[in-house]
Amino acid sequence: MSEPKNVFQPTRQHVKTGNLSFLTKQVAEWQKLTKLIQPHLPQPEDWQVVCYQYGILTITGENQAMISQLGYLQKQYISQLSQINELHDLQKLQVRLRIQNNNTETNPQLTKMVRNIPPETSEMLENAASFVSDPKLSQALLRLASKKK
Repeated sequence: MSEPKNVFQPTRQHVKTGNLSFLTKQVAEWQKLTKLIQPHLPQPEDWQVVCYQYGILTITGENQAMISQLGYLQKQYISQLSQINELHDLQKLQVRLRIQNNNTETNPQLTKMVRNIPPETSEMLENAASFVSDPKLSQALLRLASKKK
């Protein structure tokens, strides 16, 4: 009789692909778990499964109050979630705060800092670009140096 296959354990077949296919499969499984657990957890919150391994389910949320509630009532939620077939061996919940990414479009201060390069820094970047033998790095330094204009 063969042992049950654990989809979260890497196998030798992933060695040649650089584990990309394995990671892709893991993320897809976590997304399925996210859809399964979402209705069972405190609302309104956008919970996301980030790991499920060795009976430990790690999820994230953006609301600290909801995260605290889930932490305090962990035993009740574990008993409820372990009834889901995919989570039958669930033993522990780890809940983490997920911070929203702020990119430069939503944070104008970052854009300002990059565009206001002092002239002496720009000159040093241009000089450095002339000494670098890698053409892509040289071009990147020149682009950075031109940000002051």
